[in-house]
Amino acid sequence: MALFITCFNDTLFPQVGKASVSLLERLGVEVDFPAGQTCCGQMHFNSGYHDACLPLVRRFAEAFAGYDAVVTPSASCAGMVRHYHSVVDPSVTVPPVAELSEFIVDTLGVTELGAVFPHRVAWHATCHSQRLLGVADRARRLLSAVAGLDLAELAHPAECCGFGGTFSVKNPDTSVAMGMDKVADVLDTGAEVLAAADTSCLMHLGGLLSRKKAPIRVMHLAEILASQ
Repeated sequence: MALFITCFNDTLFPQVGKASVSLLERLGVEVDFPAGQTCCGQMHFNSGYHDACLPLVRRFAEAFAGYDAVVTPSASCAGMVRHYHSVVDPSVTVPPVAELSEFIVDTLGVTELGAVFPHRVAWHATCHSQRLLGVADRARRLLSAVAGLDLAELAHPAECCGFGGTFSVKNPDTSVAMGMDKVADVLDTGAEVLAAADTSCLMHLGGLLSRKKAPIRVMHLAEILASQ
């Protein structure tokens, strides 16, 4: 199995990559990390720069060729590879990419990981995990089995956090307004931790929570599942 770590995780959340490896190895998975991997091209594709995206798509296919499974702790990037790499280049062989919780539950058939995390956690099901991949329930099943974890329910779980990649750059006012609505929802739960399967969303919401000086930390799903 190959680990696709994504740009956000590599640059801003390296602990998520470490937690993912720790978790997968605990489950008996032999993890490889192809050094040739780079960006999946999602930012370029979503901004309409398909020509700039093409070499990234081809490099991705080359870096992960031959693996029976490619796992990533990002529903957003998994969605890009699975649904849009063949749109950018119909001739490319798209590697079999799965989001982390999807791989654990659907491929490994595991829902009990022996994790211990005695905190109240609000779960943000990101847009790509809900709408593009349809795997948001996998993470909930895994979190529900974590010892000591109190899973808080958001009043509006299907609402976008407002990040949307380059959307937050091109439409900052709208992005922040959407994010503040999500922050208010999180605060109402009394959660100590906000968790999600995409660090891009966690960066956006974490920044807004910090501005409000809210005593809530953001954590990726992998970090919680790796806790013992």
